[in-house]
Formats: sequence, C-alpha cells, structure tokens
Amino acid sequence: MTATDVDVSVSPFLQGAFTPIQDELDVGGLTVEGELPPALRGAYMRNGANPAFTPPAKYHIFDGDGMVHAVELDDGEVRYRNRFVESKGLTYERAQGHAVFGGLSGAAQLDPRVVEEIGFAKNTANTNVIRHAGRVLALMEGGRPTELSWDLDTVGEYDFDGALPFSMTAHPKVDPRTGELVFFTYLPMAPHVSYYVADAAGTLTTNEIIETPRPTMMHDFVMTARHIVFFDMPAVMDLQAMMTGDGTSISWQPQFPARVGVMPRYGGNDDVQWFELDPFYVFHFVNGWEDDAGRVQVVGCRAPGLLTSFGDEPAGDVTPPVLWQWTIDPAAGTIDEQQLDDRPTDFPRINDAYAGTASRFGYLAHSRRWDERVEFDGIIKYDLEGATSTVVTYPAPIMGGEPVFAPDPEGSAEDDGWLLNLVTDHEIGKSELIAHDAHDLEIVARVQLPQRVPSGFHGNWMPR
Repeated sequence: MTATDVDVSVSPFLQGAFTPIQDELDVGGLTVEGELPPALRGAYMRNGANPAFTPPAKYHIFDGDGMVHAVELDDGEVRYRNRFVESKGLTYERAQGHAVFGGLSGAAQLDPRVVEEIGFAKNTANTNVIRHAGRVLALMEGGRPTELSWDLDTVGEYDFDGALPFSMTAHPKVDPRTGELVFFTYLPMAPHVSYYVADAAGTLTTNEIIETPRPTMMHDFVMTARHIVFFDMPAVMDLQAMMTGDGTSISWQPQFPARVGVMPRYGGNDDVQWFELDPFYVFHFVNGWEDDAGRVQVVGCRAPGLLTSFGDEPAGDVTPPVLWQWTIDPAAGTIDEQQLDDRPTDFPRINDAYAGTASRFGYLAHSRRWDERVEFDGIIKYDLEGATSTVVTYPAPIMGGEPVFAPDPEGSAEDDGWLLNLVTDHEIGKSELIAHDAHDLEIVARVQLPQRVPSGFHGNWMPR
C-alpha cells in the first residue's frame, strides 16, 4: 500500500521504537540463524497500535490502528506477513484521506452521521490477537472482537451471533480443560462489568452483570479452575470527557480503595465476595489457582498507581510494577498480599496449558529502563515454587516485548517448549523473531524479518 506520512511530533508514542510503519508485506523464504525446532509448526501473531494517519488530536499509546504481524513456520519454510486491521473507522478515514477519530487523550468532533454509522470512537482492535473456536480475533477492550483470516485479512466485527452487544476485554482466558473462552466487558457509562463464557464451539453460554460502585477501567482479570477474580481498582472513567475531550477520560482516584472480588466460575453478582485493599493498579496478571487449602492464589504485576495519563492531568505515582501475590481465603474472609520481587516488569506469560491451575513458571519482560520511557530488553523466568529466577538480556539498543510460550507437543514438563520474542534494533531498523529454549532461556534460533516492527502489545503462538 502507499505509505502515509504520520507526524511523529504529535506524541512521543509516535517516535523511536513506536514510529509507525505503513507497508504491508508478505515475504517468504526468511533467513534463519540457528535451528528452528521442527515441532514449531504454526504462526506467531502479535498486535500493536500503528496509526495509518496523523492523529487529529492528542495521541495516546493505546489509540493507534491495529496492525498484526505474523511469522509463520512450517517444515523449515518461514514467512512474514503484516496487515492493518481494517475497522469501519479506518475504512471511513481512508475514504476521507485523513484521520477523523480522536482517542483516549482527546476526542474529535464528529459528524452525527458518522457517530450513528460507526460510533464516537474507532474500534482499533490493536491490543491482542487470539484464536478460539477456529476464529482468529483481534481485540481491544473498547470494542467487539474483529475476526481475521489466517492470512490476516479483515473479516469484520464478531458478536457471537448477536449475543455480544458491546465490547470485550482484550485479555480473555481460554480454559485448557474445557475449551471455554472466559471474558468480561466494562463500559464507561455503567457501574458494572458483564461476565461472559463462550463454550468450545464459540457459543455464549453465560452472561452475568457484576455490580461495581463506579465505572472503572478493568484491563485484566483472573480465571482459576473454580473461581473468577475481578480487580476493581480506582481508575475511574468519565464518559462525557471521552465524548467531548473536555477533561480526563480515565483518572486515578486513590481516595477510593482497590476491591478484589472472588466469584464461583458459574456464579453471579450475589455470589461475589469483595475484599478492600489500599489503592494499586495491575495491567496484567500471571495466573491464578486454588491451593490445597482451598485458598485462591493470584500472581500479577502490581504498581501503586495507574502509570499512564488519559488527558491533561499527570499520571500521578508512576512507580513501575513489580511481581506480587495475593492469597484469598473465601472461607475465612481474608486477603493477604505479598511482594515477590523488586525488579520492574510486566507482560507476563505462562504455559497456557496451566491457565487456572497451579503453575510453577512465569515468563515476564525484563526492563533496562522504566521512567518516562519503558525499554524491555529481555526475559525473566520466575520459579514461583523455588522463589528463584533466570534472566537473559539483549544488548542495547535492542528492545523486546512479551515472551510468548510455544509448547513442545511432545513435552511433558511445564517448561517443555520455547519462548518467542519479537525484538528490534531501532537504531538500524532491524527486527527479528527470537526463539529461546524455555528451560534455560538459551537462544536456539533467530528469524530475520524483512522490515522494522514497531513496539507493540500482545500476541500468541497458534499451532497448525
């Protein structure tokens, strides 16, 4: 496609590692250094924000159009492909030849006909990409899933045959035992979340309203074998500010407590047991499970504040997240929290076969810098049982991201598999997909990609 000039001076999140790209490529025969394990047959897909046009208002890191990058591995043949998620909003902007929609830090004044046809915000589908019930879905928490073909062509918004009226979290959980897709929805105008379960075939079977005191941004949650855990933290949403751009759309309000709600997997609002703690925020959780004593254990990346601003107000306490564990005893009515490590980290992953059950290993992004700019430069493998860790880092100025676990189909141990990390040397504009042995983090192969890939968000390994 023809490149579009994006004014990078609009935001620091359009410069450096985040500088957008416009070319959509489909290139096979990629060069591999080392040896890709023959068992790695499938596609690594990763999503991220990549604006197609210069934003018309203040630009937030969460605002850009979705762009999915895929590296497909099949019997030694390696192919790279990337595509914009062609949302209704982006299609309209292409017809106009410029950006029309605003974002989280600044709304745009839209023609009422555009709002009626598309909405006051664009469904960028820029945060995650998953596969369930045979569908590849690009996700962002402010809109419905967008279905993609295996080749990343946009099929369109997916609403579970009309059963999903609004949006869906970008961090759903797939139960490896039942095949169910478990997720929730929150809305800026509603003091509640909607809890959903879709069966292995993709049919929605559960829809429960869980009441909250105020509309808050709930980015992630926890699924265990028998419980759902909601973290209602004081990142309060203002619908009027979102629609008009007058004020802060999401503000940190630490006068309110953090609330942790534990609910049976197939329960409802009346079954939720709430616990209050001092304010904190978690963007991403590692995992959750029940221990032998019947307590619910949750591990996640906890920060004292929201870390990012959604308007003119500063973010407040931007102390970076570190690893914490919460122990919830529903029978005793108690909750305890404990810091596990002091290194700034986020983007946690596990072997997804252990989702919702006791897992020993967590794989998180190591950071060389976390202040006004975040630079992930490697992987931390946490042994949650032994309270030890292994670290591998890339030399500066190489930056990485989320370490995605790809299981060895012939393995039996929890860490039998590989960690896939998309890394970029932004000084020379070179990107690679690096495969690490999950046992010791040694690099086994490096796939040379045909273009620079901007820093992005989340992805998954999708075996053939």
